Amino acid sequence: MAFSKKGYDWADAMPAKQGLYDPSNERDACGVGFIINIKGQASHKILRDSENLLCNMSHRGATGADTRDGDGAGVMTAMPHQLLSREFHSLGCKLPPLGQYSTGNLFVQPGDQCMNQFDSIAEQLGLHVVAWRKVPVNSEILGPASHSKEPVVMQPLVVGDWQEERKFQRQLFILKKRAHHEIQGLYVCSLDTRVIVYKGQLTPEQVPEYYVDLRDDAFETHFALVHSRFSTNTFPSWERAQPFSWCAHNGEINTLRGNKNWMRAREGLLHSKAFSPGDLEKTFPIIDELGSDSAALDSVLELLVVSGVMTMPEAVMVMVPEAWQNNPLMPAAKRAFYEWASCVMEPWDGPALLTFSDGRYCGASLDRNGLRPCRYYVTSDDRMICASEVGTVDIEPEMVTRKGRLMPGRMLLVDTREGVIVDDEKLKLQYAQRHPFQQWLDKYQIKLSHLAAKPPVIDDCVPVSQDRRMRAFGYSAEHLSLILSPMVQYGKEPLGSMGNDTVLACLDPEPRLPYEYFRELFAQVTNPPIDPIREKIVMSLACHIGPEGNLLEISDRQAHRLSLDSPLLTGSELAAIRGMSAQYPEWTSHTIDITFDVADGVAGYKSALDRVCEEARAAIDRDTKILILSDTMASAERVALSALLAAGAVHHYLVATKLRAKVALLVETGEARETHHFCVLVGYGVDAICPYMIYEAIAKLHRENVLPDKPVSQLIAQFRGAVDDGFRKVMSKMGISTLQSYKGAQIFEALGVASEVIDKCFVGTASRVQGTTLEGFAADALARHDIAYGPVIAVMGDDGEYNWRKGGGKHINTPAAISSLQDAVRTKNKAAWLKYTEASQKSIEDCTLRGLLEIHADESRAIPLEEVEPWTSIVKRFCTGAMSYGSISKEAHTALAVAMNRLGGKSNSGEGGEDPERSIPRNGDSERSAIKQVASGRFGVTSNYLADADELQIKMAQGAKAGEGGELLGTKVSREIAKTRHTTPGVTLVSPPPHHDIYSIEDLKQLIFDLKSANQRARISVKLVSEVGIGVVASGVVKALADHILVAGHDGGTGAARWTGIKYAGLPWELGLAETHQTLVLNDLRGRVVLQTDGQLKTARDVAIAAMLGAEEFGFATTPLITLGCVYLRRCHQNNCAVGVATQDPVLRAKFRGQPEHVINFFYYLAEDLRSIMAMLGIRSVNELVGRTEFLRTKPNYQFTKGELDLGLLLKPAHEMRPGVATYNVVGQEHQIESRLDSRLLPDLLESLKTGKPGEVETEICNTDRAVGTILSYHLSVAHGLEGLPQGTVRLRLRGSAGQSLGAFLAPGIAIDLEGDANDYVGKGLSGGQIIVYPPRASTFDSHLNIIVGNVCLFGATSGEAFIGGIAAERFAVRNSGALAVVEGVGDHGCEYMTGGRVIVLGNVGRNFAAGMSGGLAYVLAEGFDDMCNKESVDLETVHGEEACWLKRTIQRHADLTGSKHARGVVDRFSELLPRFVKVFPKDYKR
Repeated sequence: MAFSKKGYDWADAMPAKQGLYDPSNERDACGVGFIINIKGQASHKILRDSENLLCNMSHRGATGADTRDGDGAGVMTAMPHQLLSREFHSLGCKLPPLGQYSTGNLFVQPGDQCMNQFDSIAEQLGLHVVAWRKVPVNSEILGPASHSKEPVVMQPLVVGDWQEERKFQRQLFILKKRAHHEIQGLYVCSLDTRVIVYKGQLTPEQVPEYYVDLRDDAFETHFALVHSRFSTNTFPSWERAQPFSWCAHNGEINTLRGNKNWMRAREGLLHSKAFSPGDLEKTFPIIDELGSDSAALDSVLELLVVSGVMTMPEAVMVMVPEAWQNNPLMPAAKRAFYEWASCVMEPWDGPALLTFSDGRYCGASLDRNGLRPCRYYVTSDDRMICASEVGTVDIEPEMVTRKGRLMPGRMLLVDTREGVIVDDEKLKLQYAQRHPFQQWLDKYQIKLSHLAAKPPVIDDCVPVSQDRRMRAFGYSAEHLSLILSPMVQYGKEPLGSMGNDTVLACLDPEPRLPYEYFRELFAQVTNPPIDPIREKIVMSLACHIGPEGNLLEISDRQAHRLSLDSPLLTGSELAAIRGMSAQYPEWTSHTIDITFDVADGVAGYKSALDRVCEEARAAIDRDTKILILSDTMASAERVALSALLAAGAVHHYLVATKLRAKVALLVETGEARETHHFCVLVGYGVDAICPYMIYEAIAKLHRENVLPDKPVSQLIAQFRGAVDDGFRKVMSKMGISTLQSYKGAQIFEALGVASEVIDKCFVGTASRVQGTTLEGFAADALARHDIAYGPVIAVMGDDGEYNWRKGGGKHINTPAAISSLQDAVRTKNKAAWLKYTEASQKSIEDCTLRGLLEIHADESRAIPLEEVEPWTSIVKRFCTGAMSYGSISKEAHTALAVAMNRLGGKSNSGEGGEDPERSIPRNGDSERSAIKQVASGRFGVTSNYLADADELQIKMAQGAKAGEGGELLGTKVSREIAKTRHTTPGVTLVSPPPHHDIYSIEDLKQLIFDLKSANQRARISVKLVSEVGIGVVASGVVKALADHILVAGHDGGTGAARWTGIKYAGLPWELGLAETHQTLVLNDLRGRVVLQTDGQLKTARDVAIAAMLGAEEFGFATTPLITLGCVYLRRCHQNNCAVGVATQDPVLRAKFRGQPEHVINFFYYLAEDLRSIMAMLGIRSVNELVGRTEFLRTKPNYQFTKGELDLGLLLKPAHEMRPGVATYNVVGQEHQIESRLDSRLLPDLLESLKTGKPGEVETEICNTDRAVGTILSYHLSVAHGLEGLPQGTVRLRLRGSAGQSLGAFLAPGIAIDLEGDANDYVGKGLSGGQIIVYPPRASTFDSHLNIIVGNVCLFGATSGEAFIGGIAAERFAVRNSGALAVVEGVGDHGCEYMTGGRVIVLGNVGRNFAAGMSGGLAYVLAEGFDDMCNKESVDLETVHGEEACWLKRTIQRHADLTGSKHARGVVDRFSELLPRFVKVFPKDYKR
């Protein structure tokens, strides 16, 4: 077995890039933890206990098709000196004292070549490899995949000048980096003097079984750091297992591409006296391009520590900083440190729990948002157990002295040399006070306010209608009125509705701006988006620009950068920066003209790009500090390059030449004018933008009385505020908190851009169908210029980009097609149906990727129509889209359900809940939605709602606004809607993005587990949206045991969304579906899942193409609404739908004329047309059609005007990528319902659940017992419906550490008493049950000072009670809409977006309490509460009268149920403490 690769992917483990599958998109998540003796005393017991820690988190990992093939697991320990002394002695070597030698585990291919090369590099560095030891392993336990790439594991004994420990460490670092760069077939797990890593493609249980060393009693260590991986693939990958050399990482670095680019750019500035001349350069690139995000982070962390510039904790602080910008409570010294650090390096941003050790220190650090769980125990025998979950190691209760959790942005650190746990605040202040950071900032940092003000830009007095420059830059009257005007008037991006049905930019023969080719990527499944509205405090748009310093030093000059609060500059601010050399002589600027002579034509565009790059380099060679790319010279004689192409080309040219970190890159352009444009510019490396033309347009429109009579400066400020909010929303969709991290991170996919453009301007960006070339972009620029500067001034009209206009832009939905469809389904008019299909097909051909395809039939294969699957069978594969009750009327919602139930298909409730009465048949029809959606808002999601479904759909993303939550304006939240959704009437509902209980793939796996428990007969579906990498995400979803996956297209409809999301997020379903199908087949996972797609499906041809690309089921939303009367005016969000489809106005609802028969007729016609296509192809069943891309080909005569699109990757037959495996669903998932604790308890409680006879059980519980009570709740809900049983009819008395989702969707009548503690999601969706949690009676700690339950407890609770005898972690009672809870302290974001219920907090709270709270009440007894509460939506009041009596009674009840001494003390001193209670009263609720 010969391996040809170096470093990461050393064993050719990953399949080659093929079809739409790209191994660079692979993702992973995991469980992590460590166990340590605080005093540094080594023992074998520490290692044995770590086995339990690792194995008890195995449910956070995953396996492939063979359960023996794990995704990867490993352990880092102290150097086992006693064991190694014995082993190397047997090889004839006497081991030097600990610290005077180095070893580690290396993966090598058989033979001596790798080892000989390693020896040679070591000798060149002044090191000597004394001996090699072959590590004993047990290969028999491996599965087929892991065995196929099993390496030989070798340990080199390396010695050097150990007396200079730091020099020895640097030599080892260089040795390891050079070995990765230079030796084929070798990978270094670790090479150190103090720690060692044992890992591989193993299950957690296999780690100690595989490595014989780990079961040897001579293996002693004072700590063990473990990691269990959940990969999105099933391919063997030994090197991607963790821990890495220095750390283990649970999370995802969302800004990785930018971090890599900036690190590459910084290599041009790196120098250190600590390294011998030339040695540092031999370690470049510091980051291996093939490594994972975790490996990249590990590499930079190692560089910072080994170079001696920082300690490990200090380096972690710099790379993964706290959210310091908006925290006035942070000590000034620490704030100054973080601000200095932000001058040195951008944050490695994303959800991250980072555990690390160098032998002395062992610790963990959590990202600023707290989007990973981390809990720990401290024991009386000086141990700390820290892990993603509690309960992983059995500890006697009386031995536990402290229970805690790692808070957002905090660090947990054990110093074994000093034998202490280091306090986070003291630790960070120690580092913050090591240097006078604030003095450095005061002396060197430059702020815009420091610069001399320049006069504002003057309006040139040319009317908007006659401004030729605006036409040259592509402005339209529609854009000015629909997009610009609301941003200027209201300071917000405008809302739109019904999705995006316009022609793709790459297919449009009309000129389009390059920005329109770029689609915003978004987080789904493997990492969460964040909430830019309610969690704005963790976000920042501040950025430092200009030359960076040397990363390998700490100095005052590193603070000498220009600080901006926003990337958007006014003209006067840009003028001040341009002239700042008058105050700061070394800060010279150079403006580069990015226009070219119109006479140079298309060729001039390409040569101008080259000129701009060369001019940028020449300016840097002159020590210029600021580059400004400007198109202000555009005129009748000169054409502007696209600012995006120019900036992208310059940025990547400078990155490649390692010059980018020496200069600020600014853009002065008339082209960019909306949020997406600015985001793309910054995403491709621009530091700041001055959109001068939009400012001029605002001034002109103000002068022409189109805008309000306010000062122009105020209107511009409102526009900038809207853009800033837009930036936050776009960043948040990818889970990015800081603009500094977003800059250069390239969070986009290009749709229809040729590789020559990508390679020059957008290196590393996915562009999978080729398309527009540089010549195409040049031709568009010249065409706009010709229109603008023609002999007659072109009228700036309504281009029909957003709404259909005759003669305007092309749209899929046209008035002619709508009219014909409604005629066809209302009167069963076949002629009208043919007109509809013809019109729709023409629109599809004009606007979509599938329009480029034709179905190629061999006439000899045709079969009689009667041999084809009947239409009554085919329609069972059809579903209507997730349109919520609220976004559409009750009449429309019900008509869809009745129609689909008659057909045997499925309607979808959407995310707004559903009235239980609809489950009662009326006139022989069922009005119930077969698919019940579970979305981020959790509106109306109860045990009864879940139990009454055939399918439960987890809405990870929505096609029209991927990465965002749903939005329903208050005008549509009637009393009926508010009742169903458990919210307040008249209050706008903006759902959070899906992050609260879906941090990562393992959390999605848990939600699938929860929902399968809540309804065992329902299949569990996960809704994804098409984007690059969706295939590997879908693979992870299948491994998480989803039964069904929906791949939605970017063009799906919605009731309300911001236009940026509607137009620029997500990709066509054709790409997402094909990638998903191909990747699932390649992983041999396709047979385990049903695949569905949706997104403007119109005709049977669309359905046939979807099947050929991999779908078995098909979703329709817009078209069924049109059959019911929708005329597609796209005003759904305004509540004024004239046909009663999308309104809650009773007067307008009365105008609804749709009937279920109209929907049925549509699907009948569609199915019959599909049968005809199948007969033509010789296909008898839909299953036979799935994945048959050989029936498709690109139309040979299609005229590409800007560059040819290549759909070859799309059409790659999946069955050729991995022959012999299933290509459609053939087997169900193994959910193992019977093995769950509830299933074991059910026989004893089933009679009670059915009859209401009281029942009680007592049992032990551990962290692997998850969703306890949920299966019982399903049976109770089936038997008794929404009302359930009297409180406490069924009682579970539990002892131990409960797994995730204790009491999830707990139904009325079930009570859980837990003596112990619990992990995340306690009481998720609590539906009337009761949960009581209190510490073990033998505990010695104070309950109100210790953590007892994890993150996101009571998320989406609708009713019931929870009494928590201790502190809850982050995001307690988020979206609570009816439950009563008492708790003794909460973390950050408590009661966020709460809409009902009552919460009593008898202790301190974290930051951002009550953000977005619009209903319910909270009563808080906390120190410094005023500083911790987000008061934007709530008032703070005192408690008195009857309310105070109720409060005392409830606290007394809490004390009685939990035994809380703290609660009893509050009751005893109630009169004294009452004035300190604060009542949190939502303003909306009060009204």
